[in-house]
Amino acid sequence: MSYYVGIVDGKDDVWGVRIPDLPGCLGGGPTPDAAIADATSAAIEWSADLIGEGYPIARPRSRQAVIADPEVFFDPATESTVLIPLIIERGRQVKANISLDAGQLEAIDEEAKRRGLTRSTFMVSAALDKITQAGLEPLPVKKAAPATKKRAKSKTLVDA
Repeated sequence: MSYYVGIVDGKDDVWGVRIPDLPGCLGGGPTPDAAIADATSAAIEWSADLIGEGYPIARPRSRQAVIADPEVFFDPATESTVLIPLIIERGRQVKANISLDAGQLEAIDEEAKRRGLTRSTFMVSAALDKITQAGLEPLPVKKAAPATKKRAKSKTLVDA
């Protein structure tokens, strides 16, 4: 999955997102978050159309490269940048085996049932919600794993 630079602009209840590396791919909504979500959906549809017609999708550029491009017309006084995930749907279902706590699975099943969804649909929806928010949230800092001491292998009766 790749992330493309989106440029957000707007005010009050009219917001838009354009994705310069995906020409013609736009999103809009009454809030910045709604416009970003719409741009993410538009990127999925835009890429499906391009792939369906046999065209390649341009590789994403860095934020610095996009805002430095004179054809982009980025105005830092009125615009900001976000990362838009490009999720390329493959058109085929696959099974995945996951491990989770039994209590978490019960909570997932209860919420899926309450919403009238299957477990799989609910989990995919929740994951996609998290992915689409990735460009808005700082990434968590991973802590280094504690160093482990290797124990000398002790001889057993089998080794002796």
